[in-house]
Amino acid sequence: MATTPLSHLPEDEAARLRSLRAYEVLPALTEPVFDEFVALTARIFSLPISLISVVEEDDVYYPANVGMPGNDQQPRAEAICSTAIALSRAVVYHDLALEQPHIPSEALQAAEANNLRFYAGALLRLPDQRPLGTLCIIDRAPRTFTPDEQHILELLAALVSRTIAVRHLCRQQPETGEAEWARLSAELLEEVQALNALVRYLFARHGTQVPVPADFLTQVESRIRDLRALLDAFRI
Repeated sequence: MATTPLSHLPEDEAARLRSLRAYEVLPALTEPVFDEFVALTARIFSLPISLISVVEEDDVYYPANVGMPGNDQQPRAEAICSTAIALSRAVVYHDLALEQPHIPSEALQAAEANNLRFYAGALLRLPDQRPLGTLCIIDRAPRTFTPDEQHILELLAALVSRTIAVRHLCRQQPETGEAEWARLSAELLEEVQALNALVRYLFARHGTQVPVPADFLTQVESRIRDLRALLDAFRI
């Protein structure tokens, strides 16, 4: 197994890994609701690929994946997602074929081998604010990406992050936690599916546009905030 170079690691890497494991992130992301989150994200931006990445010590895992079947894991040095962790911020690469100073050469080569040209990733953060990975969208062609679109991607990433944290909180309650999480996750799954249906309807009625129009994003943001309110009933 290749070791990730120290130059590609954040200063708090050891604490980040401890938090990631304490919250049982990889098991959490096998829940069906996270597949719905990535399906919704891909649909909102009319892109073929959306992933949730978990950046572990030497590998990156993709437990929720739309558009890249079989892409479950890759070395951290080859993953574009790892650049967001190294930089501790969201990243947008409009065209990966152009020189990108923050991306390791191994990651650029892997992107080229997979015919990837556009990447945008928003950080997923645990309650202690340490980043665990990204919610990302990918295209096989260059793409513009507006500040309004980036804002929506970051809201979606915050929603995914909050869902992971709430699941963890529920599981800490030995008597009622599992039942409470089952109830909440079923309700959340239903709401995400309803938002997915709304997005499909709006595109069917108005057509697909790139970048996504601001009025469309405003409607999506309103529903995202409703979902966040559902999760914020739980205090962590």
